[in-house]
Amino acid sequence: MNILFIDWPCFGKTDAVSAFKQMGYKVTMFSHKDYQERISTAFNQAFDEMMKNKKFIFCFSFNYYPAVAEGCKRNEIPYVALVYDSPYVPLYSYTLIYPTNHVFLFDKQEYLKLKNIGISTIYYSPLPVKAAAIAKTAKKNFNQRCICDISFVGSLYNEAHNFYDRLADVNDYTRGYLDAVMEAQLKIYGYNFLEEVLTEDILQELLRVSPYSNDKYGVETLEYIYANYYLGRKITSMERTRLLTAIGERFPDRLKLFTLNRELLIPHVQNMGTADYFTEMPHVFANSKINLNITLKSIQSGIPLRAMDIMGAGGFLLTNFQADFLDYFSPDEDFVYYNDCNDLLDKIEYYLSHEKERKEIAQNGYQKVKENHNFVKCFKNMLDTIT
Repeated sequence: MNILFIDWPCFGKTDAVSAFKQMGYKVTMFSHKDYQERISTAFNQAFDEMMKNKKFIFCFSFNYYPAVAEGCKRNEIPYVALVYDSPYVPLYSYTLIYPTNHVFLFDKQEYLKLKNIGISTIYYSPLPVKAAAIAKTAKKNFNQRCICDISFVGSLYNEAHNFYDRLADVNDYTRGYLDAVMEAQLKIYGYNFLEEVLTEDILQELLRVSPYSNDKYGVETLEYIYANYYLGRKITSMERTRLLTAIGERFPDRLKLFTLNRELLIPHVQNMGTADYFTEMPHVFANSKINLNITLKSIQSGIPLRAMDIMGAGGFLLTNFQADFLDYFSPDEDFVYYNDCNDLLDKIEYYLSHEKERKEIAQNGYQKVKENHNFVKCFKNMLDTIT
């Protein structure tokens, strides 16, 4: 049973390959520089040549790639993709409807949105994590900087991903409207209304100052692009900065921030710079009394990979509310969520001083992730769904 694995620098590649082999598959890796292109003659030729040399029962990739979908359709083999990025504009490629596709999304609301407009090639699946292996090594060979009372690992979106700055020249009305929309969204947990409130006149002004075209290869709307890539990231930046600032004020020098921008200064917060995903991040999760998850706003209901990684490392997870958690985990038993800034601060104070309860919750979350969300079980569930 041969499968073709699209090889790119993705999270979980080694664990996924290992899981497929454990399931009895022989894995052939395929890499090409144009794997992200919507159309590439060079990719097509290389992919078709690979198909001539070996018979595959399906092709797999983390995230979905239209060029791969084209190749699988031409060669009549199933394409199984597990998407862990959000927002993810390739989902709106015309190729998504190809009958050879089986595309799994981790955000149930995004899945339902596409399903409800008639897309039959998509499915829902939470993301897997290799919990047993992570937890086994996470408390070994770490350095002092991984020991935290409170930790947050993630971007504050004030680097290259800050598309909102491209809107600096919008007119005063649009600026006031967007400011009001973002402040309103910041106060709402569990529901994202950004696409709904971008009116035609607002969209035309955004299009004027920062043009976007789908090049006729996809059906993504302007609402989707501006709401998620521009406003969603800006709101996330605002929210994360405000919450981390509030934590620094109430718990001076007890929060360690691991982020790309080493120069970022937040009062009474220790900026530790980047934590490598594979070599250091699990140690941070395992050795933090409290691990914060502040979800990117474009993830409407899904459980972020970061949250799964925290629980998979045996760490205590304190997160904003995401509805999909409730399908698999119990609040205050496997993880804890907060409703607003004051609730977040109060829960940090409580769990810093209730060690036994905190450790029990972390252990419960770890056990559920290990048993129910490992790679082998995730892949078996996916393949069972489509066969």
